[in-house]
Amino acid sequence: MTKQKSILIVDDNPGVISALKLLLKEVFGQIIALPSPVRLPSVLRTENPDVVLLDMNFTDALNSGNEGLYWLHEIKRMNPALPVVLFTAYADIDLAVRGIKEGATDFVVKPWDNARLIDTLKKACSQASGNMKKKEKHASTSMYWGAGASMRELRLMVEKVAETDANVLITGENGTGKEMLAREIHALSNRYARDMVTVDMGAVTETLFESELFGHKKGAFTDAHADRAGKFEAAQGSTIFLDEIGNLPYSLQAKLLSVLQNRCVVRVGSNESIPVNVRLICATNANLDERVAQGSFREDLLYRINTIHLEIPPLRERKEDIIPLAERFMHRFAKQYDKGLLTLSETACRKLREHPWYGNIRELEHAIEKAVIISDGGMLTDAHFHFSRKSLSPAQHSEAETLEDMELVMIKRAIDKHQGNLSAVASQLGITRQTLYNKMKKYGL
Repeated sequence: MTKQKSILIVDDNPGVISALKLLLKEVFGQIIALPSPVRLPSVLRTENPDVVLLDMNFTDALNSGNEGLYWLHEIKRMNPALPVVLFTAYADIDLAVRGIKEGATDFVVKPWDNARLIDTLKKACSQASGNMKKKEKHASTSMYWGAGASMRELRLMVEKVAETDANVLITGENGTGKEMLAREIHALSNRYARDMVTVDMGAVTETLFESELFGHKKGAFTDAHADRAGKFEAAQGSTIFLDEIGNLPYSLQAKLLSVLQNRCVVRVGSNESIPVNVRLICATNANLDERVAQGSFREDLLYRINTIHLEIPPLRERKEDIIPLAERFMHRFAKQYDKGLLTLSETACRKLREHPWYGNIRELEHAIEKAVIISDGGMLTDAHFHFSRKSLSPAQHSEAETLEDMELVMIKRAIDKHQGNLSAVASQLGITRQTLYNKMKKYGL
């Protein structure tokens, strides 16, 4: 930490302030001291300290710490990002926990240890700098939340959950952006400095499951030519994202559950337990409650992975977001393909709004990319958007020519009838949700 940092000390004991000024003059470039918190709001408006050292008690014979908590709330109200270290002569662990829960960065007990106090203040400043860098880094990569109430509620929940280590289960239809949301949570978490590790559970074969996720020792099987760490070890100190967790075979679910419960892995061919410190995020387009009822998904595993459940609504329920998302994609692809400045015509906007977007954001993104590629002028019109037969409404397929056409029409009609409720669609068609997902993928829905 450089000496240019500034600290604001709020303490009613002149002796304490003098001692702190002497101690911290080599650490901070500017030391602002207040004998009373009364002037705190005005000082915060005129000064920009990097950290506040706040005494908990300012009234004689009153040692409850409530004064300190009140002023902590005032500081956080004025500047939520400003780190506050609480300072008290009474080593009350309950008060410490309460203060930290209510926004304090740390807690120091009087009489203090010089080295520990300096270290605590340095860490508080570093944490603030790190959070600022995280916000700056994240600003350019953050997802588009939209203007709808459902996404606004989702965003508020994400902001609450991100900085915890709670396991998160993300559900939603194909193409709604489940992996992007997982990356958003990771970027906002305290683990952001390390890359998130992603595993597509649908692509991991049963025979390689343990080796891929937990690693193996040399000679454990024919092709094990060297020791290899698994995905969980690779995600040490970071986040592991298990995509399409619903595709995990029942026979392997117990092995995953064991790792999540014990927080350690055992490499194939080894008896050594390796502790892992990871944050778990899972995603699926399947209804896991139905899978549990059917006996194809373990109930105890479901309880373990969905401490927090986040559901992303389909794009057809967020029509107000279609054009802003389209413009976002248009600007990105225009830059990528060197197309210059592009705009959307009114007819194009109308066509995009009216389209059902059963493939959700992914389908919209592909449609915009194609339109940008084939465009010649500075405007995208309705003529640049050619939706395939598979994307048209069932009414436009009244005369089906093949069995596949008939199947597609039936699926589209069922989806429209049940307004995208895939459980109801699968029930009407007499097929499982997984079969329905496979057919939707086949037809590009």
